[in-house]
Amino acid sequence: MINKTGIATREDLRKVMPPEERLERGACVIVECFERIPCNPCVDACPKGAIEIKGNINNLPEVDFEKCTGCGLCISSCPGLAIFVIDRNYSSRTTTTNHDHGLVMLPYEFLPLPKADDIVEGLSREGKKLCDARVVRVLLTKKQDRTAIISILVPRDLVMEVRNIRIPE
Repeated sequence: MINKTGIATREDLRKVMPPEERLERGACVIVECFERIPCNPCVDACPKGAIEIKGNINNLPEVDFEKCTGCGLCISSCPGLAIFVIDRNYSSRTTTTNHDHGLVMLPYEFLPLPKADDIVEGLSREGKKLCDARVVRVLLTKKQDRTAIISILVPRDLVMEVRNIRIPE
């Protein structure tokens, strides 16, 4: 239970997951926001209007997965670092990787920042190492909060599990 451990359960995640057929079409946002607090920067950040908070500003954000393009512009807007973009089919559309990897775009607020092609450790929500991951891109935002968006290549079956990285020493 997230209220006791701070870690989303499978049941919590089922509530925010897009339909399977949407995941097969490409990059898609996953908003792992489970706290009812007055917050809405993700709504304003989405250029397609795919994220909405209905009614009271304390309500949880909802995603219209048909509108979402997986651009990732919402990732750095979230003060709770709860927004990710996953693309399970990323490697099948590229010629430089094998076809059993997917892409995870995640917020990152530590220094030093990794660089493209660095190998980092992909971590679970609990902070446990799940895999080695290759950094595909590091995007520095122009916003004042300076949250970077790190895109990493992970085994396809781990795109819903890897939620942070650690740079090995």
